[in-house]
Amino acid sequence: MKKVALITGTSTGLGISLAIQLAQKGFKVFATMRNINKQSFLQKAVKDAGVSLEVKQLDVQDMSSIERCVSEIILQEGQIDVLVNNAGAGFVRTTEQATEKEIQWVMDVNFMGVVRCTKAIIPHMRKAKSGHIINISSVGGLVGQPFNEIYCAAKFAIEGYTESMASYIQPSFNINFTVVEPGGIRSEFANSALQQFQSMGGMKDDEYQPILENYIAGAQSRSEGVYQSSEQVANVVIECIVNPNPPVRIRTSTWSEEFCSLKTQADPTGKLLQERVIKNFL
Repeated sequence: MKKVALITGTSTGLGISLAIQLAQKGFKVFATMRNINKQSFLQKAVKDAGVSLEVKQLDVQDMSSIERCVSEIILQEGQIDVLVNNAGAGFVRTTEQATEKEIQWVMDVNFMGVVRCTKAIIPHMRKAKSGHIINISSVGGLVGQPFNEIYCAAKFAIEGYTESMASYIQPSFNINFTVVEPGGIRSEFANSALQQFQSMGGMKDDEYQPILENYIAGAQSRSEGVYQSSEQVANVVIECIVNPNPPVRIRTSTWSEEFCSLKTQADPTGKLLQERVIKNFL
């Protein structure tokens, strides 16, 4: 019987690559997106790869949308074996310049979306005593970066959420948790973050402007080794999914390993800390 995978945010980039590669591995894939009218890139990739999958509407900011999608899949397939929380949005803005509405939006899409989808699927995995939840984070979930503090805060939240769930859900109900920490991904994600930055007024003429100009000017020099293709990142995620003993956390490139090494070198996979937390609290 085929394993069933639900992936969020599959209209572009990493989500498309994940959907294609999981389908190629023989999974029954449900590729979800907020606006199903934006599935043209996914459908072209599906046709080019010669695979099949199902597209469903799911808005990570709408619990009723999530519950409806999950219920439909459970009714049709009887199970969901893998959840990949991939939907997310970038955000470049200083705390002073960001509005409260913008801050709430970033946290809602990037963090609360993960919590909502996990909440909807956990009961079914718990009943089956099996499952794997993959949360796509970022090196920004381990290392805070200039002008990305709100985005990084949301990704830091995903890190703590994943660690906590892995400490008691995994040993009690055989549900694995993995947080994936890519560096840059060459996809529409970065473009949409830049477009959003410009739509919100771009660079303000204030004391932050020269700092931001320096940050942007150095982007080209920092790009060496930073960016991966969505297919390369998807390869790492797929390896985690098929691994019978997956890591709690994993970086996706040599650059991301080196960038985060001061925080990860004592426990690169997060398994040692997981064991310590279980021993201390359970």
